[in-house]
Amino acid sequence: MARLVKRFRNKPYAVTVGGESQYICGCGLSGNLPFCDGTHKITQGEEAQKLYWYDEGAKRHSAADSHPGIRDDKLTKDA
Repeated sequence: MARLVKRFRNKPYAVTVGGESQYICGCGLSGNLPFCDGTHKITQGEEAQKLYWYDEGAKRHSAADSHPGIRDDKLTKDA
């Protein structure tokens, strides 16, 4: 099923597991989820509060306005 996910983070989360550092994807673009593969680097230069999407070739596209009805991440924090 295809879905849009609104993300506000463009860098990974650093975690330590058994004394080893791991990086968890924060941008949602990694090809190696849940781990970071460095793809977040293509998000540099994004404007805050603007909606972007990336095609299969990693080309950035911007939407004219936020997608109507997209659920905000804040709604899931209490779930």
